[in-house]
Amino acid sequence: MKSLLLSAVIALLPALLLQAAEKAAEKPGQKSDKKTSPAVDQSLKIGEQAPEFAIKDSTGKLIKLVDLTDKGPVLVRLTCGCSGCDRELAYFQTLHEAYKGKGLTSLAIFREPDKKVEAYVKQKKLQMLYAVDTRGESWKVFETKSMPSNFLIEKGGRVRSIATGCDPSGLLANNVSKFVAELLETKKVDVQKRTNAARVSAKQTSPPKKTAGK
Repeated sequence: MKSLLLSAVIALLPALLLQAAEKAAEKPGQKSDKKTSPAVDQSLKIGEQAPEFAIKDSTGKLIKLVDLTDKGPVLVRLTCGCSGCDRELAYFQTLHEAYKGKGLTSLAIFREPDKKVEAYVKQKKLQMLYAVDTRGESWKVFETKSMPSNFLIEKGGRVRSIATGCDPSGLLANNVSKFVAELLETKKVDVQKRTNAARVSAKQTSPPKKTAGK
């Protein structure tokens, strides 16, 4: 057993000596020739300056993010018309209505065909700024693949909060409301509670559906 162990050590000795010699030959502070691939996170982060961004609205007017953030905070929502985003939109509409008079600008960008968006906007009675981006270039500019993605940008262009993913319950929108209120130095509006109350009220006041034969 001892002879086998001794043989193994003798076999490894040249390699160990060569490795030690290579380390000794390196100058202090000299980088190794071995190349590594460090992980690079290219996503936009809170606290960073928002990217340069411009998009045309349905009338062909150019909307520049820098012009909007010169006036006050801006909420950019990259979204679509799926069932989840559709249900969540109501909470962001409530958020927009609650803070627009205090200086917030909301911009919704839909990744849908133009005609579909026009019909959708009329149906939802959308009052905020909106644009269409069927190719998804806006997602590339804001370095996100999430649907939807919400970017709250301070006056001056710094990113204050980022909220991604669909939340039909309204909790996510309510959290965004907290950051908006902080920026505007005003009382937070519970957009989840207000939206849900409006839905209940709408159901109670809507006429009953007629049944067949009556």
